[in-house]
Parts: sequence; C-alpha cells; structure tokens
Amino acid sequence: MPDKRPLRDDLQATLDARRDLGPEYEAALVESFVDRLDVAIAARVQAELGRHGAAPGKRSRPETPMIPIVLGSLGIGVPLTAIGGTTGGPVGLLVVWLSIVVINVAAAAAVMRRGQGPRW
Repeated sequence: MPDKRPLRDDLQATLDARRDLGPEYEAALVESFVDRLDVAIAARVQAELGRHGAAPGKRSRPETPMIPIVLGSLGIGVPLTAIGGTTGGPVGLLVVWLSIVVINVAAAAAVMRRGQGPRW
C-alpha cells in the first residue's frame, strides 16, 4: 500500500493555510490541493497499470464488432437453414452457410485491416 502520508500532510498544510489566510484564499488553496491530488492519483494509476503489465499511457483497444456479427450470423442462420433446407435441399443449405461464412470472413478481414484484431 502506498504511503498516504504526503497527501495527508498536504491536506493539513492546506487547511492550516486556509485558517491563516482566511476564506478569501480558499478557492486558490483548494485548487492547489486538487492539482496535487490529481498528480498523486495519476501516479498510483500508472503504478497499478505497470503492476498488471499494461503499458503506461497506452489505452486498451476498443471493442470490435465481432461478437454482434457472430451472434447475428447464428441468429439469422437458424431460420435461413430451415428455409434453405426446405426449398433448396442440400444446395440451399450450402448456399446459406457459404454466404454466412463469407460475411463473417469479410467482417473479420475488415477488423484486421483497421489494426484492431478480432476480440471475441
């Protein structure tokens, strides 16, 4: 656990200065303390990220649309399988599932081109 003493000392010094200087300096004192607090929080966050192996300053990549595409393909695949199987037989099934595979491969290729990589 990081030492919280410096922050407590800063807060005590801010409170003492407010008492000595009066309420007209309160806003400036609070702003100064908040700035020091922001720096301390940022340092703790960076330390925690480093502890978990995340690169400092590097944001995690946003979610890719692969999960909705896969789930949508399965949701549409079930009724299309029934329709294709009853009206087209084995050829209808082949056309339906080849189309679904092509759509998923194209979506994955688009995600890879953006440099995000698929995230399942």
